[in-house]
Formats: sequence, structure tokens, C-alpha cells
Amino acid sequence: MNTQRFADKFIVVTGAALRAAAEGGKVLFVDRADFVSEVAAEAKGADTAGFVADLETYEGARSAMEFAVRTFGGIDILINGVGGAIRMRPFAEFEPAQIDAEIRRSLMPTLYACHAVLPHLIKRGGGTIVNVSSNATRGIRRVPYSAAKGGVNAMTQSLAMEYAEHNIRVVATAPGGTDAPPRRVPRNTAGDSEQEKAWMGEAVKQVTESTFLKRYGSIDEQVAPILFLASDEAGYITGTVLPVAGGDTG
Repeated sequence: MNTQRFADKFIVVTGAALRAAAEGGKVLFVDRADFVSEVAAEAKGADTAGFVADLETYEGARSAMEFAVRTFGGIDILINGVGGAIRMRPFAEFEPAQIDAEIRRSLMPTLYACHAVLPHLIKRGGGTIVNVSSNATRGIRRVPYSAAKGGVNAMTQSLAMEYAEHNIRVVATAPGGTDAPPRRVPRNTAGDSEQEKAWMGEAVKQVTESTFLKRYGSIDEQVAPILFLASDEAGYITGTVLPVAGGDTG
């Protein structure tokens, strides 16, 4: 393995990716949580910075890309990791405002960030966008989230076709259920009722049983394919949405 495959690469990560920094990348971590700079400071082996922005707004995405250019001189790679189901319940139980919130959380940050980064990638002569989608485009108890991630998949393929002439690759991973550490910011700040916990349990059961391996993946098992697709090792891959879900293609 090339352990310095991101040397001299300027990377913007919405979410956190310490391993990209460990592999030599100069990484800007972007999140609306004010502890994003603390996360960036944990990175080893590269120049990093944190930037607070609400990526559910276009201004947040635009300001993040402009800060990256001011800080590092350019952008080579954008990894879009913002998203996640806020609630899990039967679709008929969603309120209209809750549907809007799911789309705003799991589609708009990726859509906005892709739009905001394109001028910088074109000016640089090319680059790579990696979107983090989900295999939950087929799943229960989270239809609005599924719709948002289906939009990410379509965006990935369309952008790849449209911007290949500018030497820009656009790819995505579609993670399945993943064991993750406890959240520092709750998924649903209002908390879950006992009924919602039961609905979530049904979704977890479906996700686990749909995989060939009958288990959740690990963080490392999700990070590795993201960084492979971001690297020059994947230079002839574009427009691809790679399922990383233990055999469940979503």
C-alpha cells in the first residue's frame, strides 16, 4: 500500500477523515459543530485545519471552499460525508417538515458542496469528488433519507458524465450499516420515543439481515474504499457508486 498516496494533495472533507491526513494529505475538515478544529488537530502526519460551516446552506458550502483555497492554495479532492437519517419511522408517520429536514440533511450538503467546488477544480485542471451515499436507497423506516441518497447517486453519475471533459472524476460509496462510536451531536435532538426506538430496531434488523455477512461494517471498512476512490489509484473509475455493505447492493 502507498502510505503517502495523498502527498501534495489538498483535500476538503465534510465530516471527518483522519486517515487522509495520515496518508500525507493537506486536509480541511468542515462541519457545523464547533469542535471540528479539535478533530482536525488529532490528525497526524499532515497539515490540517478546521472550518465551521452549515453545509445545509449554499453559503456554508461556498465559504468552506473559498477558505480551503485561501488556506492551501487550491483543492484537489472533495469528500462529501455529511448526512444521516434523523428519524426512522413508517413513511406515513413522517410530518411534512420532517421530510424536508431529511432531504436538507442528506442531499443538500452534497449538492451544494459539489456546485461550490467545481470552479476551483476546473481552475486547477481537474480533481476528484467522492460522495458518501448509502445502500439505504432500498430499506425500511427511512423513505425520505432513501430518496435523498438516491439523489446523491444520480448526481454522482450525472456530474461524472458532464465534467469528465474537465478531468474531474466523480464517484461515490454506498455504505451499509456501520458500527460507529457514540455521537457527540445527537442524530435527533428531540430524542426518540419508545415507538421510534422500536421502528429503528426494525430498520436495524432489516439492514443486518439484508447483508450476506450478517453484520455491520466497521469505520475502517468504510474509510478504506472512500480513500481508494479519492486516490490516483482509482484514476480510471468515475461515475461509479460502490456498495460497501457486506453484499447488500441497496
